[in-house]
Amino acid sequence: MKFLGPRGYNDLQLDIVGFLAILGESSVLVQSQVAALSYFFLLPRLVPAPQALIRTSRPERLEPTTCKVLGAYSGSKRDDVYYLAHLIHKGNSLPEYSVRCERITTTNGKSSDVKAKLFGPITWLSILGCSMSIALFAIAIALGDGFALVAILALSFLSTLVGVGNRWSLQLQKRMADRDVPCADVVLHYPNGSFLIIKCEEKVARQLYWHPEKCKYMVGDTAYRAISLCGTLILMFGVICLGNATIDLQVGFAASYIILNAAYWVVAALPPRWNWDLSYYEVKTLELNGPEKNDSFTEALWKAIAITQTADWVRVGSVAPVSKGWENWTKEAEAMAKAEPPVWDDKEDVPAVFPPWDWNDALTRHLNAAPASNQV
Repeated sequence: MKFLGPRGYNDLQLDIVGFLAILGESSVLVQSQVAALSYFFLLPRLVPAPQALIRTSRPERLEPTTCKVLGAYSGSKRDDVYYLAHLIHKGNSLPEYSVRCERITTTNGKSSDVKAKLFGPITWLSILGCSMSIALFAIAIALGDGFALVAILALSFLSTLVGVGNRWSLQLQKRMADRDVPCADVVLHYPNGSFLIIKCEEKVARQLYWHPEKCKYMVGDTAYRAISLCGTLILMFGVICLGNATIDLQVGFAASYIILNAAYWVVAALPPRWNWDLSYYEVKTLELNGPEKNDSFTEALWKAIAITQTADWVRVGSVAPVSKGWENWTKEAEAMAKAEPPVWDDKEDVPAVFPPWDWNDALTRHLNAAPASNQV
């Protein structure tokens, strides 16, 4: 194996292709959390921008989304929806002023663990990176390139070391008590004026809407900091060795990192749901009479009240403007919703028919009747 040329240390090169090894941080970060749920994350492999996985601290929970979460009958309230619930219900797909109703249940016979999909896009990224490490390792041995060999070993096993530090499992809240509680239905009110009504049991509501997901890591914080330190040193050492590899191996490394960066970017652009195994939860969209999208916030609010048969959550979450006129309209909407038979009449496969009520005329009447000083 050759490490140095005839000029000794004068042959060392530091301004080299190693820069390619640390590019692409954003595309790696966006999928790093779900990737760390998979055992393939521990494979020794080439990873673009491995420094993105060497952080001073690890997230304790998944990133929530801004949205009012309201217990339809319990009086509970939150100002954001947890990551898994947003992912399961595809909250980003709701148009402005739309109303959707879904029933979510757990699947019998399925594991209650929420994990990364076994052969999702992130799995193939790991396999691709591992394949490239093996190919470059074989070429380095064939060409007798010692620096390239050390670089491959350092940069490949760095991913395994960092994988151990970031490896985690998802903990969902379990209901311990067995007391009677109000109906667990939940209303999600997104900033664009859309409403998503969720019909579910108490255990599902606790897991997805009221108790945050917890990240249970394989190693503690002290061990993780030690791993981060070692990983930083290995990364610097590997990049230096990579810069002193022969031109043939540098071209191979350059091609590998270009391909990997492109692959990570493509996977980062895919819907996040493709990487998750959410088969434990089964979601059914309940049919509503009329279009999902509405022309105004008031129409959407009326339909949401009609589906839940109550306006308590409207008051708890301050969903409607605060004025006497709106307060009276909300009370009338609730009364009209309760006066009619149940929306689905126990047949969820039949589109729901909303009570015949002129919500627009009622709002005009109440706003005109209320004192001007109370209007918002």
